[in-house]
Amino acid sequence: MPKDYYKTLGVEKNASQDDIKKAFRKLAHQYHPDKQGGNAEKFKEVNEAYSVLSDEQKRKQYDTFGSAGPGGAGFGGQGFNPNDFGFDFSGFRQGGFGNGGVEFDLGDIFGDFFGGSRRERTKRGSDIQVDLDITFEESIFGAEKLITLNKMSVCAECAGTGAKKGTKMKTCHTCAGKGKVTEIKRSIIGSFQTTRTCETCHGSGKEPEEKCPICRGAGVQKRNQEIKAKIPPSVEEGEMIRLSGAGEAIAGGESGDLYLRLHVKKHPLFRKEGFDLSTDISVKLTDALLGASHPLKTLDGEIVIKVPEGVSNGEILRVKGKGVPTTSRGKDGHRGDLLVNVRVTMPRKLSKEAKKAIEQLKNEGL
Repeated sequence: MPKDYYKTLGVEKNASQDDIKKAFRKLAHQYHPDKQGGNAEKFKEVNEAYSVLSDEQKRKQYDTFGSAGPGGAGFGGQGFNPNDFGFDFSGFRQGGFGNGGVEFDLGDIFGDFFGGSRRERTKRGSDIQVDLDITFEESIFGAEKLITLNKMSVCAECAGTGAKKGTKMKTCHTCAGKGKVTEIKRSIIGSFQTTRTCETCHGSGKEPEEKCPICRGAGVQKRNQEIKAKIPPSVEEGEMIRLSGAGEAIAGGESGDLYLRLHVKKHPLFRKEGFDLSTDISVKLTDALLGASHPLKTLDGEIVIKVPEGVSNGEILRVKGKGVPTTSRGKDGHRGDLLVNVRVTMPRKLSKEAKKAIEQLKNEGL
């Protein structure tokens, strides 16, 4: 049975990309292996489901074929049987169709049936997955990171044309400028005409008069490439970010994608609780009794908060708008709050005067 990625993320089949992202973040946070009560297997399943449903093309293929692509068995894992679709091949004869001797192409029949899937797919380079460490602050506010990868990339010398600088392109000698090569094949049920992309010009119909000395006409080369990755605000530990076209390049095809798995470093002062941040402050007993102004470091800089008179140990003070940017309203500057947990520091030793003062408080029933 094919996996139900929608069920894995707990969303409907018509869920928006925003709903899918929210569901993934919630489950990734719940099942992360480094978290107490986490589940590595569930975390892996959630990541797998999100990698498919967050990609529009892969999601469309999954909705159609029950997997991330139509290859292999397809159709929910069942082998294809033409008779299941009402096709009758009893009239086929070697060399033709029926007694008329008319040649046919199975690709024409099934290509029409499957909406033109007879056409050759565009070649695509491999996807790449990289682990990326980011700071706590970067996970909250977002960042732009520069990543250097040694991978197959578009040739820096010829910009992918395959031609030596200053030279011209000429008509491909293999396909005569058509970009396609047609072949006649014969089988026990007749002759077939097949068309494939020209391997010399990769479908462009042109080839260089002189090949690029760096990539030897391929248009791609193995080299170090710097890639700018934009990390959005409010990302979670283990979240995946896809950079379309930043994966492995391939001659005559599309580049694959780059997937960044984020790892957030812990902060010495702050903890993330949904869209809120939490931290601790220590106040003296006298400040807790009488109230005071207390300096406080935030991710936006230092501020001063008012510790109210008679505050209790463990009481939470709320500083509005100093938390995490929300995913739905992050563009308009809406943020969660900063929750300050008050820790009252008790004195280890008391002077005679302090003891007398406390005895007096005690006599007053305080």
